[in-house]
Amino acid sequence: FLRELLPFGFCTGFDSDNSSGDFSEANHKVPEMLDLDPHPSNRTGKHNGGTEIQENGIKRHRTSLPAPMFSRSDFSVWSILKKCIGLELSKITMPIVFNEPLSFLQRITEYMEHIYLINKACSHADPLERMQAVAAFAVSAVASQWERTGKPFNPLLGETYELTREDLGFRFISEQVSHHPPISAFYSEGLNKDFIFHGSIYPKLKFWGKSIEAEPRGTITLELLKHNEAYTWTNPTCCVHNVIIGKLWLEQYGVVEIVNHSTGDKCVLNFKPCGLFGKELHRVEGYIQDKHRKKLCVIYGKWTECLWCTDPTTYETYKKSEKRGGEQKKKSVSEEDIKSENDEADDMPEVQDTVQFIPGSKLLWRINCRPPNSSQMYNFTSFAVSLNELEKGMEAILAPTDCRLRPDIRNMENGNMDVASKEKERLEEKQRAARKERAKDEVEWHTRWFHQGTNPYTGTPDWLYSGGYFDRNFSDCPDIY
Repeated sequence: FLRELLPFGFCTGFDSDNSSGDFSEANHKVPEMLDLDPHPSNRTGKHNGGTEIQENGIKRHRTSLPAPMFSRSDFSVWSILKKCIGLELSKITMPIVFNEPLSFLQRITEYMEHIYLINKACSHADPLERMQAVAAFAVSAVASQWERTGKPFNPLLGETYELTREDLGFRFISEQVSHHPPISAFYSEGLNKDFIFHGSIYPKLKFWGKSIEAEPRGTITLELLKHNEAYTWTNPTCCVHNVIIGKLWLEQYGVVEIVNHSTGDKCVLNFKPCGLFGKELHRVEGYIQDKHRKKLCVIYGKWTECLWCTDPTTYETYKKSEKRGGEQKKKSVSEEDIKSENDEADDMPEVQDTVQFIPGSKLLWRINCRPPNSSQMYNFTSFAVSLNELEKGMEAILAPTDCRLRPDIRNMENGNMDVASKEKERLEEKQRAARKERAKDEVEWHTRWFHQGTNPYTGTPDWLYSGGYFDRNFSDCPDIY
């Protein structure tokens, strides 16, 4: 039940299935690139029932949802909690009004919003610059959670999501591999065979009365194939405040260590807790060190805004000046500042930030601007808006377990809240019935696209991609919708 209350990206929840669970429900090949266009010659005008094609042949994805966000002003978590006194909380289903029209599997895919950082890492010859890009990518992965107060739908056991973005150069597949505990596994690869990105996520929850804390579990792995390098890390802890009364807000905190298993270099990032007066809110500070523990550079910024790096000597001089009471002006970094400090400024959107800029620093990453109507669309980014887009003809290509085909999410996206709520209840009941039937027949659930194994770099338990998804043999996929 506590997982149902969590409105952020890296935590899934129960779906009122109160049956007892167990963990048992729980050769790299790059096939040809998927082309969803049934008419390859059609490269201008409208395509697939409304998707525009630019002159360069790249699809222009939708920029808004079919219906605006349903108002939550008349609902509160406490209005639900006070009715649950004396009841078994795992039997309580939260109203759909607290959701956003995405599955958690789609939410994981938002890792790829800043994929240009992986491309930068692949292109750099210097291992330090590669680590800087990877560190920026790890921080950018949690940036989409900012102001996202709706919780994603809990994936059904066996649910999948795929995304192929030829314009961004990657494809992505994920599967809900376990229901109790909820575990989501994912795998992504570059269409140019330059990287592999994979992992599994299963957070551990703690309820502190006024807040809910999700401690991350699961390893994130990025392999840069050209450089024969592998990086691993875990996500920071995420905490949602004011779950009983007041305005919901969240923070990320904890130490994230990114290890380059080829060179021995390590990046240590400290996501700082808010503190009494909010002075440290959203702040990230850290450093990159080599295998001899020599600091190579210092990284600083905010996970909601931007990330910079500078050399350790400059950073320490600046901090000593601050301690002596030296007056440091907070610079509002303009586009001119970025251009003078960073030759790659063209990749960065124009966003003002509140990070105190240290002269001589290099910009590693800046958060993408959200669309003007984002507040009416669950505070989605432009990337998130496109994730549940279902183009004409896709149903014949997608696996029958794909999130885009979930009727509850689809109806919520279209503004049909009553239908969405009924469909959500129906799907949960269908899942419970299927589970009881398997228990009755003593049939063990088998995952389709991932298997349990050991992470080859950390030696810890992990869920590994079994391959074959893009061969598109979906004949033995379960009927979950």
